[in-house]
Amino acid sequence: MEAGKKAAIGATLLMVVAVGVRVGLIYRERHAAAAPVERTSTWTVSDDDMVFLKKTRPSSLKDVKDLGGKPLWVSAGGQLDYYRYDGHRVDYAHGAGLILGADRLDIKDAVEAVAPKSATFRIPGGDRQVLFVFTRPGSTEEYAVPIGFREKGQYTFYVDEVFFYQDPHTLYSKWPAETWKAIDEHRAILGMNERQAMLALGQVSKSGSQDYGNRTVDYDHQGKPVSMTFEKDRAVFIR
Repeated sequence: MEAGKKAAIGATLLMVVAVGVRVGLIYRERHAAAAPVERTSTWTVSDDDMVFLKKTRPSSLKDVKDLGGKPLWVSAGGQLDYYRYDGHRVDYAHGAGLILGADRLDIKDAVEAVAPKSATFRIPGGDRQVLFVFTRPGSTEEYAVPIGFREKGQYTFYVDEVFFYQDPHTLYSKWPAETWKAIDEHRAILGMNERQAMLALGQVSKSGSQDYGNRTVDYDHQGKPVSMTFEKDRAVFIR
């Protein structure tokens, strides 16, 4: 009888120990899974990141009209269609192309127009779309490119996001002449960093990695795809 009691007590203790061990393992597993994962970043601040980019934060039609008579340079290349502007009318029916990175636009005026749905892919139409009227260096041909919209009396502009207010050739004067030549010709070369490649090929791009400067990026490049692989923020492969 006494032996039976001892056996029962022993079995109970073993069960308690086993359950305790199992609970401990579960606790450890759950908390290990919940613990923050330490990630190391390969990104470092470069001279390019220290370049001051002017912003004007326009909020009225007058603000953007005040940019008339001044040059602007495209920073968000390959995204916005521009149109012929003739007889004080935006010819939305006939796109003239895309504004491209680092291209200079000589701003003449800012106008409002009712945009068809086909012209509101990047910049909303609102009640009226707002466009810069511009010419290119050495030409008197006028064009218009959307830069914002008006809706219910309120204006929204994307000028700061789309343009440089200063010549990027001056802002990034440390870039090699060969690199600037490729950017101005909108082509990729080995040794470019991601910022330079984006200015040359446009902002319409995609990548399967968030590791800036150490990844492969596919650029739409006006419908002529270019893939660039970067290591330590230098292009090592282009196809």
